[in-house]
Amino acid sequence: MKFSENWLRELVEVKADRAALAPALTMAGLEVEELTVLGEGLAGVVVAEIVAAEKHPEADRLQVCKVNAGQGELLQIVCGAPNARVGIKVPLATVGAQLPAGIAIKAAKLRGVESFGMLCSAKELGIDNDASGLLELPADAAVGQALAEYLGLPDASIELKLTPNRPDCLGLVGLAHDVAALFGSAVKVPAPTQIAVTSTARRGIRLEAGADAPRYLGRIVEGIDPAARTPLWLAERLRRSGLRPISAVVDITNYVMLELGQPMHAFDNDKLQGDIVVRHAAAGEALKLLDGGEVKLDPGFVLIADERQPLAVAGVMGGYDSRVTDATRHIFLESAHFAPAAIMGRARKLGMHTDASHRFERGVDPELPRRALERATELLLSIAGGQAGPVLVAENLADLPKPAAVSLRRERLKRVLGVDVADAEVARIFTALGMQVEPLTDGWRITAPSSRFDIEREEDLIEEVARIFGYDHIPTHTPAGALTLAIEPEGRLNELAVREQLAARGYYEAVNLSFVSMDLLSQWGFSEHLVPLLNPLSADLAVMRPSLLPGLVEALRHNSARQQERVRLFELARVFGQTETPSLAIVASGAAHAEQWGEPARVLDFHDLKGDLDALIAWGGESQRWSLHTDGLPGWLHPGRAARVARDGETVGFLGALHPQLAKALDLGADVHVLELALEPLLARRLPKALPVPRYPSVRRDLSLDLPEEVSWGQVDQVVRGSLGGLLKELRLFDLYSGKGVEAGRKSLAMGLILQDASRTLTDVDADQCVGEAVAALEKACKARLRG
Repeated sequence: MKFSENWLRELVEVKADRAALAPALTMAGLEVEELTVLGEGLAGVVVAEIVAAEKHPEADRLQVCKVNAGQGELLQIVCGAPNARVGIKVPLATVGAQLPAGIAIKAAKLRGVESFGMLCSAKELGIDNDASGLLELPADAAVGQALAEYLGLPDASIELKLTPNRPDCLGLVGLAHDVAALFGSAVKVPAPTQIAVTSTARRGIRLEAGADAPRYLGRIVEGIDPAARTPLWLAERLRRSGLRPISAVVDITNYVMLELGQPMHAFDNDKLQGDIVVRHAAAGEALKLLDGGEVKLDPGFVLIADERQPLAVAGVMGGYDSRVTDATRHIFLESAHFAPAAIMGRARKLGMHTDASHRFERGVDPELPRRALERATELLLSIAGGQAGPVLVAENLADLPKPAAVSLRRERLKRVLGVDVADAEVARIFTALGMQVEPLTDGWRITAPSSRFDIEREEDLIEEVARIFGYDHIPTHTPAGALTLAIEPEGRLNELAVREQLAARGYYEAVNLSFVSMDLLSQWGFSEHLVPLLNPLSADLAVMRPSLLPGLVEALRHNSARQQERVRLFELARVFGQTETPSLAIVASGAAHAEQWGEPARVLDFHDLKGDLDALIAWGGESQRWSLHTDGLPGWLHPGRAARVARDGETVGFLGALHPQLAKALDLGADVHVLELALEPLLARRLPKALPVPRYPSVRRDLSLDLPEEVSWGQVDQVVRGSLGGLLKELRLFDLYSGKGVEAGRKSLAMGLILQDASRTLTDVDADQCVGEAVAALEKACKARLRG
């Protein structure tokens, strides 16, 4: 939100200078992001008129101008501006003036011709960025008048960085209430006017979008002057608020939007047919917008249409065919209220961001449309003339939000703030903010205006008192009380230990937002048990994440796009579905090892990430309870290079390479491997237990088996341990072979069995019996054959 400081001071008495105003706004939660001083140092700059202009004898691009500056005699000025011509009024920096950019004006010779001053552009004067030519002033500007006086300078352009919960401050009248509360003054906003109806022109309005568009007002104004120019005062206010003046009608709607916060639009009434219909778009319906681009719409968009064609994307942008042009004499002014959810994200879906969508998707006061329509009509009649028709209203009152009273307890206010705020001061703050205050025995009942969507509960009222009363007036207290150290349970690993181990293995921790876009989740195939937000910050942050991977892969993609060839990230956070679950996710791409001379470079693969998983599992001391399976994989994993991770047979996560189609859709160049696990099973740890040093020796027996290629080592390990129980102390795989001498579709595994009994020395008979049991179990469960 950018605005003119002088404009704000006209709407509210500000009992502070500029140096105090900006910090006060910031401390009240209305952060001043940028403050640009305009028009300082313009002494010696006056309004002048070019009365003659001839080509410079020695330069094609220069003109020798005779200028009337109200000094009794004409001044000779050499000027190179392309728009310098006879009859226009422009700023003249006279000899001796010092311009804001540090330019000292002196009499000089340019290519042999004397020049006594400089005709200026807006940029040279420090009041705008336009350097394309001279700043042209209206024809009624008084020659010789000081430019600063004529333009109402000095001024400042102030830009606020507003949080999404304060859409009421996207209009200067709303902002004025906060300023009045901060400085103990009152707003000076003129009362809404009632425009006399002098025309009978009407047009029907039909609401067919339900709760998405519950209120729509319109008015026909006939016989406007299409050649009417925007007054200087209005054009300057727009320019200092970051908007370029275009035409009288468009400038008036923009001015009302800045003043009241209500976006408006004007149609050429002669280009409309029949009733105005507010409806949802049909699938694939097309509309050419004001910027000349054509967009394809879907039923998620609300349209303003007539009985023949769509006219505008509601809350975003008007249509090209029904626009107001230099030939327009009859206009249809619209002013409406749209539900924020109906507008949220629609502009971004079309690849744009407009002032209207910025306001509507955050919420506009549902009571503003009539006031804005009357204000715009008042300005239009005074600037362009015409006859105003009656205000046409269509509304569904049941779908309009209604303010509700909220109680504030005096004791609760004191307890939260830690300071006594006088009752009179509390009442003054809420009254200045435009709220209705009803005293109660134990506090107040506050009814916020319809523009304050953010006032829902007692804590919101306490926040209002705190920010206006001043955080620097609230004392700081050291917390009192005894602190009890939490005892870490022995049966659970600390999350910090997981972070430290992953960091030691070369991973960087990432912290992503808990919100993701629906479009991103659709690419991944997440569609069930999603938790959408009722009031998201934007369309890109509209759903609570059901998985850590979409956001973490986006972070990996962001780094890869910035010449980071080897990226390894992890995140510990919660995911949201039917339940809220702590999870761990890992993503990795690029080389398996950092660049070095000690071993050849190779690309990270499935087994590297599985090794990281094995290291994490080993910390729990119960690796035998974990297993990998190739069935039940989600669609976002590569079907041949991924696994389902289970603990005690229950699925706790997934591991593997991303599916190539997903990687392509996400614009990921190299193979990306991912891992996501429920965190609690990973943190479970076997309780430490002291055991005596074995008194009897261990026995080793080696086995060589061939078995089907699809049988994993994990299956073999489980079968052998299940058959031998406590006698098997360790199982070592020391050889894997497939090829010549081994049947096609099978492989050879060689393993060592470390056997030991705590009560006696195992004999050869015992060891052979164990080997036989293991082989038999493998033959039955894994179709294994003992090799000779």
